[in-house]
Amino acid sequence: MSFSRGPVRLLAVLLIVAGGGLACQTGATAPPPPTESTAVFEVSTDRYGLPTGRYEVEEGRVGRAETFSDVLGEHGVDYQTILRLADAARPEFEVTDLRAGRPYRVYVNPWLQQPQYLAYQIDARRYVVFDLQHPNRTHIATRPVTRQWATVAGTVEGSLYETVVDNGGHPLLALRLSEVFAWQIDFFRLRAGDSFRLVYEARAVGGDAVQPGDIVAAHVRHRGEDYYAFRFEAGAGDAEYFNRAGQSLRRQLLKAPLQYSRISSGYTNRRYHPVLKEYRPHRGVDYAAPRGTPVRSVGEGVVQRAGYEGPNGNYVKIRHNGTYTSGYLHLSQISVASGDRVQQGETIGYVGSTGRSTGPHLDYRLWKHGSPVNPVTLELPPSQPVPLQHRDAFRATVRALLPRLDGESVLARASSGAGPRWNDRTAPSGPHLANR
Repeated sequence: MSFSRGPVRLLAVLLIVAGGGLACQTGATAPPPPTESTAVFEVSTDRYGLPTGRYEVEEGRVGRAETFSDVLGEHGVDYQTILRLADAARPEFEVTDLRAGRPYRVYVNPWLQQPQYLAYQIDARRYVVFDLQHPNRTHIATRPVTRQWATVAGTVEGSLYETVVDNGGHPLLALRLSEVFAWQIDFFRLRAGDSFRLVYEARAVGGDAVQPGDIVAAHVRHRGEDYYAFRFEAGAGDAEYFNRAGQSLRRQLLKAPLQYSRISSGYTNRRYHPVLKEYRPHRGVDYAAPRGTPVRSVGEGVVQRAGYEGPNGNYVKIRHNGTYTSGYLHLSQISVASGDRVQQGETIGYVGSTGRSTGPHLDYRLWKHGSPVNPVTLELPPSQPVPLQHRDAFRATVRALLPRLDGESVLARASSGAGPRWNDRTAPSGPHLANR
């Protein structure tokens, strides 16, 4: 039997197609399409947000009398580009405000050997990055502030300032501690053996310590007496300092009219006068201090006298209320006039040696109902205590902070959960501890 080739070929094709169909029915599948994989590269940046390792970095500091043009001119940046960069930074930053000693970095493209960026540290937090190839991309950024509670303590041997610094504290803490207890403690009368311990807001930017914030709590042992202070905000007003019982530390009058000095002559009914060479009463307190030291009003009031007055020299007298009047003698300069209203702590003049005086000092006088009194020993009435509706919150604040003053915790990071948390704008959690 013979077969034609056409039908045979058709049968073969049909069998192949049928076989494919059978294969599909028995579970054979086509290979899946290839998937795309994406590689992720992490680019590390420096403190100014620029990639590390991509540029040659030249570090420097603004020299004395050096200008923005001088800095960039050294790297071949033309004057027109410099003008465009200056315009791009306005109004947030003026290139004329470059300060001597401030750090900067120049980022150079290693392949083209041309400068790409200039980063300048404006202050502890702010910096500006100038894009030298695209001036319109110039920008100013603010680095975040890390906040934590820190403790510094010490026993006075010399001055309060020296003791704070010797124990690792910022110099400003000595000034702030004297301000906290300005109504209770005459820091000119500190003596060896007095001690302090304070909790304050430590601040850092990029790991570098910056100026500290407020003192949160403090304990001073002075001449055998214990003094406590807790910073607390009652309601919507400004924060104040209160003792453990919730009584305000603020008084009607400051304890002393100078920040730092020493008492060279006290209040007495019989003192040998160094000029007159005779014994006579001294109804004031002499504070020895360098010429030009600012003298502050011990309280709010109205200036009654301001001018030169014989043996008193340059003299200021202030009436504070119906009870108290204060006087300031031998000033080198007077910065107020009769009739002026002054605030507590306001500078009214400067230490000098005018009038009957043998050297720079301040003779400070205080009168109560017109009679002279000793300002060192006088007990002054306090301001208002913590309002009744905030007493519970205040007690909670004391309970939280007192262990730190007793030495149980030298350093507590806010992020650790050991204490209240801080951010850039608010105080620790809750409305009652305020941030300056």
